[in-house]
Amino acid sequence: MVSAVEIKGLTKVYEDKTRALDGVDLSVETGKIFALLGPNGAGKTTLMRILTTQIKPTAGTAYVYGFDVVRNSAQVRESVGYVPQEMSVWTDITGFENLLIYAKLYDIPSPERSTIMRNALEDMGLTEFKDNLVKTYSGGMVRRLEIACALLIRPKILFLDEPTIGLDPSARKIVWERLTQFRREYGATVFFNTHYMDEADLYSDEIGIINKGKIVKSGSPDALKHSLGGEVIIFTLAGNATYKGIRDEIGKLAFVSDVLINDQELRVIVENAETALPEVMVVLRRGDVSVEKISLNKPNLDDVFLMYAGSKLDLDHGIREIRQVRSMIKRG
Repeated sequence: MVSAVEIKGLTKVYEDKTRALDGVDLSVETGKIFALLGPNGAGKTTLMRILTTQIKPTAGTAYVYGFDVVRNSAQVRESVGYVPQEMSVWTDITGFENLLIYAKLYDIPSPERSTIMRNALEDMGLTEFKDNLVKTYSGGMVRRLEIACALLIRPKILFLDEPTIGLDPSARKIVWERLTQFRREYGATVFFNTHYMDEADLYSDEIGIINKGKIVKSGSPDALKHSLGGEVIIFTLAGNATYKGIRDEIGKLAFVSDVLINDQELRVIVENAETALPEVMVVLRRGDVSVEKISLNKPNLDDVFLMYAGSKLDLDHGIREIRQVRSMIKRG
C-alpha cells in the first residue's frame, strides 16, 4: 500500500536564511491519524504548507499518495484538504454560501453540489445553522464550517493546522467526533498539529515530534511514553530555588533515567519512585533547594515532549496569537 505521506531529506530555507526544515524524514501510513508536535517556530506549518503544495522545498522530496508535491502538484491538490490556522471562511455571508463558494472553487459539478453540501453540513452538525451569518457562529462552529468546506471533495488526506486551539473542551470534543467519523467512514488520513497534548494522546495513531526543523522522535503515543520508562517524580520548587549543579548531581544517581527542568518544575524519571524519592531529596537538601510540592506520575506526553524537544509547549502563547489573528479577520 502506498503511504499517505513519504518524506526524505526535506529542507526549506527562506530568503532571509531562516532554515525552517533541516532534513526531515517522515512516513505516515494511509488511514492513520498523525499528530505533529513541536515548539513555536519548529517548522510544523512550513512542513504542512509544503505537503499541500503552497510552497516549494529547498531540497529533499515529499510525496502524498505517491505524487511528488513539486512535480505532480495538481494531482496532490486533488487528494488533499487543508484547514489553516487563519480563518478560511467569510463571516459576512451564511454558512451555506461559504460552502457554495468552495464547491465552485473545487469545480464540483452543479448537479452534485446540493447533495455534497448537505452531507458536509450534516457531517459537521451545522445543518440547522446553514442560513445564519457566520459572524453569529461560535468559535467551534466556525472551525467546523472550515472543516466542512475542506471535506467537500472528500479528500484522501486532511491537513489541519491547530484545528481546535482556543476552543472550549466541549467544542473541541465535537470537532474530533466529526473528524474521527470522517476518517472511519472514508478511510481517510488525518495529519494535524496541535498544542493540546491530550488531543494527540487520545486521537492520534502516531506522533512525530519536530524541533529546529528536524523530526527528533516518532511513534505511537503509548510507545513514546514507554520510551521514557519507569515513573516521574515531579518537584515544584520554591520561587527562589536555584538549579546550579543539581541536575548533574541527580543525574549521577544509578536509578535515574533522566532529569528535566522547566521553570520552577523539576521532573526526575526513575525506575521506582518510592525507593528513589528519599535519595533525590537528600541531593536537593544538600544543594539547599526548597521544595513546595511533590507528586508521582507515570510518564505522559508532556514528559515525552519535554525530553525530546527540550521545552514545554507554550499553549497560552499559541492561543493568544491565533485568537488575535482570527478575531482581526472576523472583524474585517
